[in-house]
Amino acid sequence: MTKHNLRHIKTLSLCALIAFTTSCKDDDKKEDTTMTKNENILLQEWTGPFDGVPAFDKMNVEDVKDAVEKGMELGLKDIEKIANNPEPPTFENTIAAMERSGKELDRVFTYYGILSSNMSSPEFRDIQTELAPKLSEYNSKISQNEKLFNRIKTVYEASQTTPLEDDQQRVVELTYKSFEMNGANLDAEKKKRYAEINKELSSLYTKFSNNVLHDEENYVTYLTKEQLGGLSESFTRSAAKIASDKGQDGKYAITNTRSSMDPFLTYSTERELRKQVWNNYYSRGDNGDEYDNKELIAQILKLRKERVGLMGYDNYAEWRLQDRMAKTPENAMDLMMAVWPAAIARVKEEVADMQAVANANGDNITIEPWDYRYYAEKVRQKKYDLDSEEVKQYLQLDKLTQALFYTAGRLFNYEFTPVAEGSVPVFHDDVKVWEVTDKDSGKHIGLWYLDPFAREGKRSGAWATTYRSHTTFDGDETVLASNNSNFVKPAPGEPVLVSWDDATTFFHEFGHALHFFSSNVKYPTLNGGVRDYTEFQSQLLERWLSTDEVINQFLVHHKTGEPIPASLVEKIKKASTFNQGFGTTEYLASALIDMKLHLADPENIDIEKFERETLKELNMPKELVMRHRTPHFGHVFSGEGYATAYYGYMWADVLTSDASEAFKEAPGGFYDAEVAKKLVDYLFAPRNSMDPAEAYRLFRGRDAKIEALMRDRGFPVPKK
Repeated sequence: MTKHNLRHIKTLSLCALIAFTTSCKDDDKKEDTTMTKNENILLQEWTGPFDGVPAFDKMNVEDVKDAVEKGMELGLKDIEKIANNPEPPTFENTIAAMERSGKELDRVFTYYGILSSNMSSPEFRDIQTELAPKLSEYNSKISQNEKLFNRIKTVYEASQTTPLEDDQQRVVELTYKSFEMNGANLDAEKKKRYAEINKELSSLYTKFSNNVLHDEENYVTYLTKEQLGGLSESFTRSAAKIASDKGQDGKYAITNTRSSMDPFLTYSTERELRKQVWNNYYSRGDNGDEYDNKELIAQILKLRKERVGLMGYDNYAEWRLQDRMAKTPENAMDLMMAVWPAAIARVKEEVADMQAVANANGDNITIEPWDYRYYAEKVRQKKYDLDSEEVKQYLQLDKLTQALFYTAGRLFNYEFTPVAEGSVPVFHDDVKVWEVTDKDSGKHIGLWYLDPFAREGKRSGAWATTYRSHTTFDGDETVLASNNSNFVKPAPGEPVLVSWDDATTFFHEFGHALHFFSSNVKYPTLNGGVRDYTEFQSQLLERWLSTDEVINQFLVHHKTGEPIPASLVEKIKKASTFNQGFGTTEYLASALIDMKLHLADPENIDIEKFERETLKELNMPKELVMRHRTPHFGHVFSGEGYATAYYGYMWADVLTSDASEAFKEAPGGFYDAEVAKKLVDYLFAPRNSMDPAEAYRLFRGRDAKIEALMRDRGFPVPKK
């Protein structure tokens, strides 16, 4: 996940930065907001090395409320100055001035995002709940400022007859479109209601996120030594450490996160415990208690439909997709439904293989969702003689990090050098920092922060973000980028061993970081992105994990240092399309439900019934569930970044598969210099300074084709 949005719409940027927010009860305390901006560390300009860095070592939750409120005050002063400028509107005095506005609040949001996503606490959630509606009001004061919009509109209309320079034209059009989509053309009465809806939604989003976080933190399965069958030593040592940290010495903790759940369901021989862990994870937000999210979702859907209805749209999806690559819900649905039949057909084959293994073992069961990973692993071992646990012995986090750097060096000419510990402030001891430079010139590009481990208060999953983006607008701004993961922290002295899937995700998120570092844009707005395109670059980078150059250099046994055997590599490659039915179906089910929920009439909607009946209509296999069930679908209901846009991963995957074939066809393969240059020049460096479809055509010479995706997944290629 990444931060993509027009920077002058502050709360939209905030929602993208912390798409899985948390909240708690209101805080009644009133604080003095008359301090100058220099008295609060969160508002201060960044100082120190590397063109200034965030003072993470000095941030305190107690400073957040005052900093946000003061930042909003200063941001609105910037906006009022632009809106009330007596000079005729021009690009420079209106659009460029907006690009410079709100810098103090931008800095606060950097800390806010860390405290929300990486270091959440009950105290912060209290403040976050109080601030959510205020931030919504702040956003409305900007997007509904008539004088400001009239100036933007004047510049926009002038640019339609007398075009500006390409990058300026793009900024003007993106800015105008953003305001238009956020109700700037509405009359006064509708604007008032629009703002009220946004304010109400902001509180619902934070409550939704907090409910999910509550269920992640409070549903822990504790095992005894007799219940460890099938689990690896490294996993059990880590589980023992987590249990001990939670005051349960002598036990083993399976936390309610994917990084803990997934390996447990894959290897545990205890079927009833697998069922318990599975139920805990997939019932987040769906336990019929005060943290249940189903009613919140119904309210969110109603408010979203009402809000876009004010602007004349039939449904939320129609409004949301107009500025995406898909353009319409129908186009997105057509892509998903083109793949869906092949995916569920493959699931049927996978289940048959698993049931055969279970029968041969005399297990006397029928495959259920909590069995899928366990028996899929048995089939993998039988069909491909491939043991995932054996593969993990060659996937060390430290070595994989070096593999990332190698890939960045070959494709982007970047070099990563560790920054001396203590020279750059970090928010937790787990965080490490590297300087990024150009290999030839030594030019400083930026800093890369890595926060790899799961901990209480950190949201689940993996994501990337920026603390500072590159622009040349007011001098050359260098990049501060961060990757964040939730690997289970090992016992002291133990290496961090990860699965092939987790290694792939590690490369994926690093792809976002490279997208940040490679930016060559002038204006801050152009660092934003189009949701169904920005996942493409990161998905593409996943392909370098399985290149011979990476495998031969960085996949070495954690004990012996021996390279991964060629025979094991061959098994991995042969099994590359294994379990694609499961992976594709669980993802597409979530994407389809996301879209169908927003196309449906939300009046009197029963979320549980809708999910169940829609999946039945789609012939969803009973042996697995959606990757993100509706009650904990944070991508869609803790903010709006992925709402009706979860399909975007599939859209991006079509581009990914097609672009991968460009490398496969090149003389130098995945390290071909000519194709790599096109990759950087057209797909990474421009960010959002040109239309994504145009950028892809410059890279490939044509539009992407779905056939490449079907070949990648081992599905039948549709006949024309």
